[in-house]
Amino acid sequence: MSVPTRTPLPIILIRGFGGLNIQEEQRLTYQGFNQGTVYEHKKGTNEIYEGLILSFLKSDWQYQDASNVVTFSSREIEDEPTLPRKLKSLQQMLQDGKPLPSSLQWLKDNGIFDKFKRLKEETYTLNYPDKTEQKRYFSGDKVVINPEMSEYFLESIKEPWRSIWVFRYYDLKERKFDTYGNALVRLIYLIRELTANQAGVKPKVNIIAHSMGGLIAREAVQVTYPSLGLKAEDYINKIITLGTPHQGITFQILEDWLGFGGELGAQEELERFNLKNQSKLNNPYSFQNFEKHFPLERLLTIVGTNYKSYNLRQASFLNRVFSPRYEFGSNYNRSDGLVKQFSAQIPGAPRTFIHKSHGGFDSVITSREAFEVATRFFFGNVRSRLRFVNGQITRGKDWFGKSEFFLGVSIKPRLVDFELFHQSEAAENCYGPFIKEDLTDEKPAFPWADGKNLIWEGYLNTISILEDESIPAQEKDMVLRLDFYVGERDLLGLGFSDNVIFRKQYYIRVLIAKTPIELYLHSDEKFSQPDFTANPADKMKEVDGAWEFQVQDTGFEGTFQIEIDCLPEQGHPEPFLSGIE
Repeated sequence: MSVPTRTPLPIILIRGFGGLNIQEEQRLTYQGFNQGTVYEHKKGTNEIYEGLILSFLKSDWQYQDASNVVTFSSREIEDEPTLPRKLKSLQQMLQDGKPLPSSLQWLKDNGIFDKFKRLKEETYTLNYPDKTEQKRYFSGDKVVINPEMSEYFLESIKEPWRSIWVFRYYDLKERKFDTYGNALVRLIYLIRELTANQAGVKPKVNIIAHSMGGLIAREAVQVTYPSLGLKAEDYINKIITLGTPHQGITFQILEDWLGFGGELGAQEELERFNLKNQSKLNNPYSFQNFEKHFPLERLLTIVGTNYKSYNLRQASFLNRVFSPRYEFGSNYNRSDGLVKQFSAQIPGAPRTFIHKSHGGFDSVITSREAFEVATRFFFGNVRSRLRFVNGQITRGKDWFGKSEFFLGVSIKPRLVDFELFHQSEAAENCYGPFIKEDLTDEKPAFPWADGKNLIWEGYLNTISILEDESIPAQEKDMVLRLDFYVGERDLLGLGFSDNVIFRKQYYIRVLIAKTPIELYLHSDEKFSQPDFTANPADKMKEVDGAWEFQVQDTGFEGTFQIEIDCLPEQGHPEPFLSGIE
């Protein structure tokens, strides 16, 4: 069975739905993934977020832009191209027995010439149920390798698997999901061949997909690869979706969003948004069938919650009007402005909330939060889980109305002034409503993330801290700020609708070089002062492989657990037997 890795791999970016007229969308060079956000109230590296692509290029992972290395065309490229000029000269000099200049010798020594020669001469086989196809790499398809650009790409990068690729599926001019799925699988074949190391080891790819792009990734996983008798997990390492309507969008919202009833060339795309179609078990592309074809733990769904900032007000309004019955009708919007929060998730897969809208400025695709969450999921060496153990509300209960309670937590890592997980009254994504004061209601409308009261499952990266020689070993730590919130709402409208029962911030400090690791709970930031000595009473108690702690103040007291697991370079999470590596 294929196992996940946290080492750098090629990243494919897949954009969302382009509307009815895609000509303007085709002119977008990076399909929106180059757009960022300026945070004027923040300072230093937190002020300007350059966008997803540029952030990867400037990051410690040193990614390279692979634009134009693969051509996406509206027609099949029939003619097999000749070798690029440099490689042609190299071939001729080898045939003539002449010594190679250093630049050409480098191409030969690093296997680039042999790679091109092999890809020109060889084909790969696709075994469909009803036919077998032999596919070439530089021709015979709408998606082909550009010889000149690929030669330049391989010549200018030492580790070609550290590369970013934009899947320009609208350039194919055929708006069908089977076309998109086949083209994505084809792109993955080409990328793996081009980025294979000299030993011939072909890397898997990581995928980041916005909105409908996530449905295209699922088409490849659930339909295309199985039709070829292949497993997607052998080719795809991890998938991140940003505001993808995995469980569909109601027709009323789609109709208003697009301004038409479903005609023209996007009909098949719209069918994939259909709430009823996505819920059918006998439908091969239903979200309920995803786990049959790909490990759920290797999918992260990033869910937007800020419907108020989405620029399409009609869709936001309709999300409230056409809420599912179990969301208490029009009491809640619970969306990113277009996609409902429940729909942007696949049950059983990790998910996180960020307080961003579906698109536009500071959205799920253009926000710093999305980048921070994504990089930790791809490259993080720590997995953490926060769970609710027990609690008691000690004040509240509006005597004039009918009270319900909500519990939420927001989480920030130290040094990055952006949340990895957000819950709040404004986001409408807190757990609840609870009628019982001990929060033990069996079936709240917005339930825990799993059957064991999971609040948050997240990924963290301590590698830069561990490798920083300026930090003494005993001071190497990881810090998370947890912002707890308990709110009360009156359902009858007789009392207050926004009572704050409890609001307090805590800091969890993990001494990551200790063997075994040690966790401390603090209510302030004094631990960051020079010569700080921890109070033994602040040390968290280990209980059944997790660390237990209490939060309390006027209005609420509760017990929580945090789990800290190690993520090896290859393989699944493991409990810590020593310090974090």
